[in-house]
Amino acid sequence: MLVILAAGRAKRYGGALKPLAPVGPQDETIIDLLASDAVAAGFSTLVVVVNPDSGPAIEERVRRAWPAELDVRFATQTRARGTVDAVLSAYDELDGTHAFGVSNGDDLYGPQAMRMLASHLGGAPGDNALVAFRLDHAVVGTSPVTRGLCRSSREGRLLQIDERRGVTRRPDRRFDTGDGQAPAVLDPSALVSMNLWGFASALRDDFEAAMTGADEREVLLPELVGELIARGEGSPRFAVLPTESRCVGVTHPDDLALVRADVAAQIARGERPARPWSDH
Repeated sequence: MLVILAAGRAKRYGGALKPLAPVGPQDETIIDLLASDAVAAGFSTLVVVVNPDSGPAIEERVRRAWPAELDVRFATQTRARGTVDAVLSAYDELDGTHAFGVSNGDDLYGPQAMRMLASHLGGAPGDNALVAFRLDHAVVGTSPVTRGLCRSSREGRLLQIDERRGVTRRPDRRFDTGDGQAPAVLDPSALVSMNLWGFASALRDDFEAAMTGADEREVLLPELVGELIARGEGSPRFAVLPTESRCVGVTHPDDLALVRADVAAQIARGERPARPWSDH
């Protein structure tokens, strides 16, 4: 099962529906390609989390463009309270016994990254996971972005995610940051979180506890995971799964043309099929 988070309001993208941004050669949308990659990787059930305003448009796209035999379910996040609340909104559509993945609905992680996550969830019971991308494979364009810098143990266990703001590419391929934290310059090979998670543990109580008393405050998945890890011995473990895949998405309006070009290049290199669902 994969939970696709498509309930965002896309303020930096001008309020348009980022999951429906046309990025494929036949104007296939981001969520079309994302879902096709997920199914080809082995995810048999997709739970799409929407908000009350954008939900009808996304559901209509799914009905028109996705294979009718897919097990696609919808969940509604009624209030904009962050990604923890979004996952919690989907829990009633999950079976409660099997591991599940979580992804953004406006990022393309690449077929290889999706296969890596699906394989991990199918073979490592009880072990949660974060698929981590190279920083230079996770930034599109030149506008500043926020990225979660991953710190892990020698054994590949996630220790912490440091949110870094104002991340921009330098001419020497490294990245400047604009948040005043150290280090001020990041290496292109630094691993970052792009919100591609695997949850194999029964964490519903933890998700609910994280939202207790939050009112209208957003609670994000890295915050919850950080709190879980900080509990120490006996706390849930998160394996860091490094990937060489590119993660591309439309944070800013100018990113659309860049993502379309990147998708075309992936197809030309044979990294993804020319049409979604061809591997289904």
